[in-house]
Amino acid sequence: MDREPLSDVTPENYLWSEADLAAYTIARYSFPTHGGWGPGTFGNDNHTDNQATSGYATRWVPGEWRVPQAGGSWNFNDIRQVNYFLETAVPRWKAGKITGSTNNISHYIGEGYFLRAYEYFGKVQAFGDFPIVKSTLPDQMDPLTQASKRRPRNEVARFIISDLDSAIMLLSTAPPGGKNRISQHAAQLFKSRVALHEATWLIYHRGTAQVPGGPGWPGQGKVENFNINIDEEINYFLTEAMEASAAVADVVPLVDNTKDNGYDSSTNPYFRMFSDQNLGKYDEVLLWRQYDPTQGISHNVNHYLNRNGGNTGYTRGFVDNFLMSNGLPIYAAGSGYQGDDFISDVKEDRDNRLQLFMKAPGELMYKDAKNQDGSPILIGKPDIIGLAETRDVTGYSVKKGMAYSFAESEGSSGATGSIVFRAVEAYLNYIEASYLKEGSINGKAEQYWRAIRERAGVNPDFMVTIAATDMNQEAKNDFAAYSAGQLLSDATLYNIRRERRTELMAEGMRYTDLKRWRALDQLKQNPYIVEGFKIWGPMQEWYVDEEGNSLLIEAETPGKTANVSKKSESPYLRPYRVNLSGSNLVKDGYRWANAHYLEPIAIQHFLITSQGGADGSVIYQNPGWPLQANAGATE
Repeated sequence: MDREPLSDVTPENYLWSEADLAAYTIARYSFPTHGGWGPGTFGNDNHTDNQATSGYATRWVPGEWRVPQAGGSWNFNDIRQVNYFLETAVPRWKAGKITGSTNNISHYIGEGYFLRAYEYFGKVQAFGDFPIVKSTLPDQMDPLTQASKRRPRNEVARFIISDLDSAIMLLSTAPPGGKNRISQHAAQLFKSRVALHEATWLIYHRGTAQVPGGPGWPGQGKVENFNINIDEEINYFLTEAMEASAAVADVVPLVDNTKDNGYDSSTNPYFRMFSDQNLGKYDEVLLWRQYDPTQGISHNVNHYLNRNGGNTGYTRGFVDNFLMSNGLPIYAAGSGYQGDDFISDVKEDRDNRLQLFMKAPGELMYKDAKNQDGSPILIGKPDIIGLAETRDVTGYSVKKGMAYSFAESEGSSGATGSIVFRAVEAYLNYIEASYLKEGSINGKAEQYWRAIRERAGVNPDFMVTIAATDMNQEAKNDFAAYSAGQLLSDATLYNIRRERRTELMAEGMRYTDLKRWRALDQLKQNPYIVEGFKIWGPMQEWYVDEEGNSLLIEAETPGKTANVSKKSESPYLRPYRVNLSGSNLVKDGYRWANAHYLEPIAIQHFLITSQGGADGSVIYQNPGWPLQANAGATE
């Protein structure tokens, strides 16, 4: 009984070697791309104005997103894990007591600082103000309650940047394990993301309860030693964003695009960067997740992306937002837009990103398989009326990440890698941060922007686009045409946002961008009805049975279950207007409550940090959310 257990690693004997540190930190990797299920990363923009799925998110239904009784994002489990690592390993590292390669040990310590920053950024995005806890705490109510006191979001963001500065000093540019492990460039990119997020949040939410010190801010009188100068904070975060993003963009080139028309992009490096099994060979990829079915690590992304719609689809607003290759919006005189009677027309002579990353019938599906007659297997018409799991929800189907491999599309045998960070985001972050700080496009921002557009097959002269931009037209397609409920008057700023939207399509960045830009207020007065492709045009002929009878059943057809929206409402498919019953709470469009910019804190957390009911807690609820379980926003 006096012997230590042979089957378990005890805390006293752990984190003394390089191998221990490496194993501990990689077990804390919790990036969205590491899940490996469904359409994966390429479905993470669902429930935005970019992509739609068959279901809907309660965030678009004020009153239906409710305060939970327990659980939610307010937890410290992962933060505690990283705090334990740092408070244990750092003193041993400084004392020279950890065995192994000195450089690798320093690198893994750097990973620890990065991972704590990553966890804290998730909390800032969810809640804004949040407690700053730098060490593990005893399981005692008094110290745990005191540690639950929230600090203003700008302080938390500064703490995150401090951790990232420590990480950047320690991390290698060529880490052990290659690009499957966090690198210095990945940390610099992430720092630019954090800094830009906080700067823009303060800019666009200024003067509201969502910003520390603003009118109605719930932390007033509860946050100790509170002081803030908003202008200084904005300037600080924009400067940090510019410096960190330039540190990446100046040295990491963009992957080449051969600019094919989308029929067969299997050899195009830009397309392959999202669907190759080895992403380490692409300079632009800074961190990626490897999958290997022989090791029991696989996904079924391509089972959906190759064979069907994966229960997602691009919205008409998103597709219409892409420029023509000449740099003109589709509505501009002389743009050359071919119309939207057919998907192939929509893609004709457009921004090459739309041609590459959106499917059209008749394009190649597989390179390693043929039909029985030897002909190539091609992409068919979008299945807009099939099972929800495999449906092409809008008719405009996602192609980003498609592997062109029959073997990859067999169930859960997928082995294509998944990107966590890629360098183009640094280019985009610099352009936006520098413009907000300086009020003009400086030489470095121009260089970056032209490089992005040249790679995208769009006229690199962005002034052509800016001059042709009509904000009233853009407002029809893009939530980000607004901030704080007002239509943007600055066409340059708007086109910076457009570039980000199109370059990062289907990569899970959209909702966060909309929130930091405060680009959803207008939905309170003007609900948004999601539309897809032009079903009530020539493409309706695709959906007939062997006898030529239409398979399309309009909403509210007596005695039948509808599968498409009404022709009389719009020539475009409206996926949330198929079911017009009272159970469909988004049938009249996406709506918004300002409370939804931040998540509610579950009642459980108030009760356990209180002397007498939730009102007596040291924690305060987020603006617009009540101290009542199962209640919606109070707006």
